[in-house]
Amino acid sequence: MKKLVILGGGYGGLTIANELLEKELPSDTVLVLIDRMPYQGLKTEYYALASGTVADNEIRVQFPVDPRLILKYGEVTAVDPVNKLVLFENDDPLSYDWLVIGLGCVDKYHQIIGAEQYSHSIQTLSSTRKTYQTVNDTVPYGQVSIIGGGLSGVEMAAELRESRPDMNIRIIDRGPSVLSAFPPKLQSYVREWMLEHDIELRSHINLSRLEGGLLYNDQEIIHTDVTIWTAGIQPSPIIQQLQLPKDNQGRIIINKFHQINEYPDVFVVGDCASLPFSPSAQAAEGQGKQIAEVMKAIWKNETPRLGKIKLKGVLGSLGKKSGFGLMGKRTIMTGKIARTLKSGVLWLSKHHFG
Repeated sequence: MKKLVILGGGYGGLTIANELLEKELPSDTVLVLIDRMPYQGLKTEYYALASGTVADNEIRVQFPVDPRLILKYGEVTAVDPVNKLVLFENDDPLSYDWLVIGLGCVDKYHQIIGAEQYSHSIQTLSSTRKTYQTVNDTVPYGQVSIIGGGLSGVEMAAELRESRPDMNIRIIDRGPSVLSAFPPKLQSYVREWMLEHDIELRSHINLSRLEGGLLYNDQEIIHTDVTIWTAGIQPSPIIQQLQLPKDNQGRIIINKFHQINEYPDVFVVGDCASLPFSPSAQAAEGQGKQIAEVMKAIWKNETPRLGKIKLKGVLGSLGKKSGFGLMGKRTIMTGKIARTLKSGVLWLSKHHFG
């Protein structure tokens, strides 16, 4: 039997599996989906789990049950594209005919001393559970510092305010404002919301070191009880090990069919792939649909026809009652409508509708 192996059951990998299982697979081909866990964790909602406003099982999506799909659980340690093998920590190597790499990302610490050791992460379900435990155990009126004022940092701060009204919360960012990549009007709305909800905003902070409850900003020492890191991402260490052409963010360069040019039997999806837009669940799902189309064309000996991946926009939450959104490049939404839309997108994701 031929094998299409999918590394990672995240937004991209699971989309590929679902798309292909909806059609007839070649009789001599099976899908193999590899993940650490027996379900997908909805990563866009990890901030809510870390804050304690949703339960663990509310952000799980079960993998498909289908005789054409083999589920394999384990820790992948390396990919060998020359010999067409996937290597595991405590298992034999697995061969493949086609491979999809969708291993996601890890935190990027920007070479800041002590950042990895003394901060908490929301990049994996396991690390998010630990972050929740730490936050939950923090004494009343304790200080939580969130490093990074992008989308994840803003959502984390807002949700934590809803969960722990007693907590002192601050966002620390090296830029001039939270959401600095977004339009000024949207930045202003979110800043005002933060200040109205007693969330301290510290901009132009250049951290050089973390040490326990101390954050070093040049000569200033900032005291904190808990530090949560949301200040950037980078591809999985397995991607970092691969000696392949990459962009300046360490993501693998792919062709228009999402393949590695040197190894056309290997596809890259999601945070590991060099795309003309920022990594997101929406982008990964768009890629996943196209990779499924490419595989169908390969099996039929046809040339795939793909259009451009069109992103609908970005939605963010400010607790459970407010939010913000950017549709296209210019249309800004704020308040309850934006939050309701995000809840709808989450529902669709949980029920495999993208």
